[in-house]
Amino acid sequence: MQTKHSFKHWQWRVIICSMMGYAVFYFVRKNFSFAMPMLHEEYGISNTSFGVILSIVGIIYGISKFVNGIIADRTNARWHLVLGLSICALVNYIFGFSDVLSHWITGSNEGPDFVNAMVVVMAVLLIINNIFQGCGFAPCNHLMVNWVPPTELATKMSIWNTSHSIGAFVASIICGYLTDWKLCFWVPATLAVLGVFFIIITLRDTPKSVGLPELPNTKTELDEKDDPKAFKEFLMRKVFKNPIIWILAITDLFVYIVRFAVLDWGPTFLQDKGLSQELSAWTVGIFELAGCAGMLCAGWISDKFFASKSQRVCAIEMGLVAICLFVLYVIRGTASPVLILVILSVAGFFLYGPQALLGVVASNQATKKAASSAVGLIGLMSYVSVIFTGVGLGWYSDHFGWDSLFALMAVVSIIGGVIVAVLWNLKGDGYIHEEETK
Repeated sequence: MQTKHSFKHWQWRVIICSMMGYAVFYFVRKNFSFAMPMLHEEYGISNTSFGVILSIVGIIYGISKFVNGIIADRTNARWHLVLGLSICALVNYIFGFSDVLSHWITGSNEGPDFVNAMVVVMAVLLIINNIFQGCGFAPCNHLMVNWVPPTELATKMSIWNTSHSIGAFVASIICGYLTDWKLCFWVPATLAVLGVFFIIITLRDTPKSVGLPELPNTKTELDEKDDPKAFKEFLMRKVFKNPIIWILAITDLFVYIVRFAVLDWGPTFLQDKGLSQELSAWTVGIFELAGCAGMLCAGWISDKFFASKSQRVCAIEMGLVAICLFVLYVIRGTASPVLILVILSVAGFFLYGPQALLGVVASNQATKKAASSAVGLIGLMSYVSVIFTGVGLGWYSDHFGWDSLFALMAVVSIIGGVIVAVLWNLKGDGYIHEEETK
C-alpha cells in the first residue's frame, strides 16, 4: 500500500512538474512570432524573410528533436531538460541585442545592409535556440513512458500535452501586451531562468531513481541484455525499420502544417484582417486553450471507448478539423472577428487530439526503451512542415494574400486523416506479454 501511494505521488509529481517545465520552453520559442510584426514595422523586414528564417529554424528544431530523442532514451531526463532550457534562456537575452550586433557588423543603424545583417543575426540566434529546444520534449516523453503504463498513456499523455498549449497561450498573452520587440525576448528569458531552478528542484528520472519498482507489463528484449549493440539493433527494428512509425511520422507532418499555419502566421494574418495586436494575440491564445481541452477529451475517449487505439481518434478528428477549416474558407469575406475566433477554436479543439496522440501510439509501439527515439523521428518529420508553413506561406502571402489559406489547410487535414486511418486495427503496444510467450 505504501509503495502504491508513493508511486502515485511520484507519478503525478513527474507529470505536473514536467508539464510546467516544458511549458516554459515555449516562452523562449514562440515569442519570435509576436516580435515579427514589430520588427517589420520598425525595420521593414518582409514576410518572405521571416518565412525563410522560420523554415530554417524549424528544420533545425526537427533534427534536434530527432537527435535528442535518441539521447533521451539513454540519459537522465532532469539534467537533459536543465541543459536545454538554460541555453535557450541565454540566447533569448542575446536576441534582444540583435540591433547592437548588427550595428557592430555594418557600422550603421539603418539601411539595407543593416537590415540584412539583422536578418542574419536573428537567423543564427534562432538556429542556436532551436538546437537546444530539442532538449525539451524528448526527455519529457522519456519520463512519461517510464512512469505511466500503456493502458493509461493516452489519457495522461494528453493531460501532459496541454503543456504545449499552456506554454503557447501564456507566451501569447505576455507578448501580446509588450510594446517593444526586445521585451518579447527578455521577459520570457527571465521566466525561463526561473523554470530551470524549478526543474532542478522538482523532477527526478525513472521510478528506480527514487527507490520504486518499474512499471509492470512493460517487458522488452532489452530487459536482460541492454548493451549498446543490443540497443542499436532494438532501435533499428522498433523505430527506423518499423513502417508503423513512418506512417505516424507522415501523418504528423500534415498535422503540423495546419498547426504552424495558425501559430506562426496567426498574429500577422489576423492583424492584416484588421484585428488589433491584442485581439489577434487573444485569438491565437484561445486557439491553444481550445487545443488543451481537445487533447484531454481525445486522450480520455481513446482509453475509454477505443481500447487505447488512439490512431482511430486521430483519423476521426482530422476529418473534423477539415470541416471547420472549410467553413472558415466559405465565410472568409463576411465573418466577424468573433465568429473567426469561435470556429478557429473548434478547429484547434480537434487538431490537438492527433497532435498529442500520434506520439502516444508511437511510444507504445516502440516501448519505453525506444519511445523517445520514435517520437524524435516523428518530430523530425513533423518539422519538415516548416518548409511549407515558413517560406512557403510567407512567399504566398506576399504575392497572393491569405484568402485561400483555410481551403488549403482543409485539404491538408483530409490527407493526414486518410494516412493515419491505415492503422485503424493496429494492436495496442509493442511490449512482450505473457500470452505471447506461451
